[in-house]
Amino acid sequence: MSARPESNRPPQPYPTRAFSRTQPQSFVQRALHHRSFVLGAMLTALLIASALLSFAWTPGSAYEIDMDAALQSASSQHWLGTDALGRDVASQILVGARASIAVGLIAVSIGLALGLILGLIAAARRGWIEEIIMRLADFTFAFPALLSAIMLTAVFGAGMVNAIIAIGIFNIPTFARISRASANAVWARDYVMAARACGKSRWAITVQHVLPNIASMLVVQATIQFALAILAEAALSYLGLGTQPPQPSWGRMLSEAQTLMFQAPLLAVWPGVAIALSVLGLNLLGDGLRDLLDPRLARER
Repeated sequence: MSARPESNRPPQPYPTRAFSRTQPQSFVQRALHHRSFVLGAMLTALLIASALLSFAWTPGSAYEIDMDAALQSASSQHWLGTDALGRDVASQILVGARASIAVGLIAVSIGLALGLILGLIAAARRGWIEEIIMRLADFTFAFPALLSAIMLTAVFGAGMVNAIIAIGIFNIPTFARISRASANAVWARDYVMAARACGKSRWAITVQHVLPNIASMLVVQATIQFALAILAEAALSYLGLGTQPPQPSWGRMLSEAQTLMFQAPLLAVWPGVAIALSVLGLNLLGDGLRDLLDPRLARER
């Protein structure tokens, strides 16, 4: 048998597959392409800018009563008209943003600080300490912000401080539950078990490993609670339990406008729009932060 002649063709290389190498986008680049985050950031920035602007300039007086100018329509002098006491509505909207931001910021800070401490202690100690903290959180949930404000008002009188305390107390169990659940997930990780095996104390592990890994979730929840705090402040002011005269408040503007719905219906529209845009902006901002800070949600989208 004759040997098979070898082919003179050069060996063909194996087909290669082109892989696209894209550089990972930074947080800012991903944020600029996230519609919810961009829209929420713009509305939130508008809220903050309105409050800051009111310290330096307002189109009219938000406090001065002028009965001769009562219930005027929008004009160059009064951009959104005047209320039943002749006060400039646009100025009240701008100044009222201060109360919403102040109540929301302080109340959420109270809830975040105390709730985070309780949640981290519950996750680190476990056992009967965790059970007591969680049962206290359940008990606090039985007293919503409005009911707590009514109780505080009956004892100490109506005012912004009592509204802040009531909303802050209502935020404590929310942050305690979230921080405890998130911390429990981190405590089960391998690097935490390795840190415990090396002899690190529970406090050191909580500060060095647990807290940095749950910070993003706390930021998202704080943004959402901020929006709820603005709604709660408006509701309390509407009932006369929140911000007191002469300090403007969006909720009290709604309360004063309800008796003038047929004479001047726009008096109820402007504070309602301000509340709606503020809450919408903070909710969209929180939703965008959740997507941007959680890589799993980003991959799903």
